[in-house]
Amino acid sequence: MLDTYARVYAKVDLEAVNKNVENMHASLPDGTKMLAVVKANGYGMGAAPIASMVEEKDYIWGFATATAEEAFALRDEGITKPILVLGYTFPYAYKRMLMEGIRPSVFREDMLSDLSKCWKENHKEAGDERFYVHIAVDCGMSRIGIRPNTEGEEFIMKAFKAEGIKVEGIFTHFARADEKNLASARKCFKTFEKFVYGVEEKKGVYFRLKHCCNSAGIIQLREAHMDMVRCGVTMYGMWPSEEVDKEKIQINPVLSMISHVTYVKTIPPKTEVSYGGTFVSDKEMKIATIPVGYADGYPRTLSGGKGQVLISGKRAPVIGRICMDQFMVDVTDIDDVKEGDEVVLIGHGSAADENQESISLEELGQKSGRFNYEFACEISGRVPRIYEKNQSF
Repeated sequence: MLDTYARVYAKVDLEAVNKNVENMHASLPDGTKMLAVVKANGYGMGAAPIASMVEEKDYIWGFATATAEEAFALRDEGITKPILVLGYTFPYAYKRMLMEGIRPSVFREDMLSDLSKCWKENHKEAGDERFYVHIAVDCGMSRIGIRPNTEGEEFIMKAFKAEGIKVEGIFTHFARADEKNLASARKCFKTFEKFVYGVEEKKGVYFRLKHCCNSAGIIQLREAHMDMVRCGVTMYGMWPSEEVDKEKIQINPVLSMISHVTYVKTIPPKTEVSYGGTFVSDKEMKIATIPVGYADGYPRTLSGGKGQVLISGKRAPVIGRICMDQFMVDVTDIDDVKEGDEVVLIGHGSAADENQESISLEELGQKSGRFNYEFACEISGRVPRIYEKNQSF
């Protein structure tokens, strides 16, 4: 990788993704489908390559994105299975969604009327295609979704009667399934379950796909798996939180981020390092410059010793402030560091064994004041993603 991606690259282990998906599926009841969540460009790791790899699995019903644009990008890359947009979709996107079988989440009455209007205007071109929608229900997140009450029932019946619309599914989202105490998540599930089955019984309608479990729910709320689960963060080798039971499922790290030393120098005592002179050497030190910065998604909040990298398998702390495109580390106690040496920012590195030091996204998230998948999502687009199979980090 040195010749082409010497500055920095993010390596994505597709085989680890595959194993994570298989491990989650193995924990599900027979017949429960999986919706692979590939929003935010696959949590920063590449939506299209990951979707292309898992699409062939029979139990993968389809994919979930946050926006219509993310769904269109998947179609442009040849993804053919259903795509559900989990957030609000604006009317400008409706025609293409209709033509390409992209499912909107609905929870506002104006969405129903706008979707019907779009279908009426385009149904000749669309042929037999209708809008397949999933109704979002708010059971405690207070974000989007109808309330599980009489007004919510009325909305559902309007959706079933709306011209050009086929109600395919209904779902809610857990706000607290990643906690050790699952009382809140179980209450949410019971509310959702009672509401949905109550509507089916009283109104004589049927939802083919009922889903509420996110990654944390897959691990911790097996009673709530229903017809389909939504696998997100665990597919990418990250834990939903530190509180989830990590004994219930094996999750393999997916991402590593590699750079190389561009400069090594020895500085005398009382030498300032980086912007603001926040670090001043108290002795002669050997420092190395790394050509990565916060414009690459390596955050400034890791300045001042919070961040560490691996060089020759040993930890080197960040000294001074992280710059937009570079930062410096203390390599005084690492022998024979030279320009061109590999620097591991995330993961193990190219010559890793299972006993070698590693730097996890969980560690970096905690030290930078973020959390693990926020860190992954914010790795910049100027960092090339390299996709490999049968790798271990």
